[in-house]
Amino acid sequence: MRILFLSQVLPYPLDAGPKIRAYFTLKHLARKHEIVLLSFVRQSDTPQAIAHLREHCTAVETVPMTRSFVQEAWSGVRSLATGEPFLIARDRRARMLAAVEKAIAAYGPFDAVHADQLWMAPYATHARRASKNGASMRLILDQHNAVFQIPRRMALDEPNLLKRKFLGYESEKMARYEVEACGQFDHVVFVTPQDRAALRLRGLPEAPETRESIIPISVEAPGAGAQRAGRTRRVTFLGGLHWPPNADGVQWFIREIWPTVRGRVEDCVFTVIGKLPEGLQFPGADSSVELLGYVDDPEPLLADTSVFVVPLRSGGGMRVKILDAWSRAIPVVSTSIGAEGLELRNGENILLADDKDTFANEVVRLLSDPEVAGQAGEQGRMTVLSHYDWRREYAAWDRVYR
Repeated sequence: MRILFLSQVLPYPLDAGPKIRAYFTLKHLARKHEIVLLSFVRQSDTPQAIAHLREHCTAVETVPMTRSFVQEAWSGVRSLATGEPFLIARDRRARMLAAVEKAIAAYGPFDAVHADQLWMAPYATHARRASKNGASMRLILDQHNAVFQIPRRMALDEPNLLKRKFLGYESEKMARYEVEACGQFDHVVFVTPQDRAALRLRGLPEAPETRESIIPISVEAPGAGAQRAGRTRRVTFLGGLHWPPNADGVQWFIREIWPTVRGRVEDCVFTVIGKLPEGLQFPGADSSVELLGYVDDPEPLLADTSVFVVPLRSGGGMRVKILDAWSRAIPVVSTSIGAEGLELRNGENILLADDKDTFANEVVRLLSDPEVAGQAGEQGRMTVLSHYDWRREYAAWDRVYR
């Protein structure tokens, strides 16, 4: 088949969960199909990354994604006027619509359009309208999250009344939009049964297997070298803090949990790896907290990590950061929301904690007991080998594109 693959993020390098999902999906599909990748790009995306993706694709076309205060404000006004969710309105770009049409003219006709994440759904439906063979062209949506749950869960811990009202309103709009968008696609792929069930409760109708699938996010399976020893007392979080659930989780951990850990374990350090937006505050952070921002090669820091934490209180989909830690045999402490959708065995491959005291106790336990930490890390590594190896799990995409 000839497939137009639409992505909201350039799927390389593999430094974020959405990129990892898109990259290995694209890599699998490229084994049997011709792929034309059309992706938004940011200033940080490099020619080398685009050149790497061209090794798997017939062509790679890009559209710059820029954001500004004026654009955000206008998107907010448009969202209020039309009822479209703000998160969708702010990523509508006339240049991407034009690029879709240009790709159809240059490389089409396409047998299918693959929309990676909900943000690309409007561009997939535009491709159908713009194509002469639109009636026969299949539309596939890879639904990384039940997105409406993100603002809904953020509202639960938001003390500001106006912000809480806005988040609740955005969640309601997003739920309606998601259900409607899924109905416009010939096949929708979810990453967890929990996401599908959440949308069912908001009106998503039952669908046959020919129209729906669950394919978990999967990663490169670890080798024997993933088992490491001699780590220091480093506690690590990995994830971009431009994503509000990540920022909220790290702020909560530093403010409510880290002082207890720091008071009970000498010489420990909390390292935060990931994009840091300007102006983000971290009350309670002291010299034991390292806010490193984006790191080109986090491998040395992860190799030196004793405990990986996922203190998320909102979000959806799957946390690829846990798969990343598991693949390196690093023991993980997470909230239930942070570990949602994964193959979990609490006390074996992960330690779950939803309140600050339990979370602190579990981190301290792993820092203080190498045997418990080693067993949890190894169980996590085996979980990736058994359930999240993309070479095996992504054979399910062949049933979508048949």
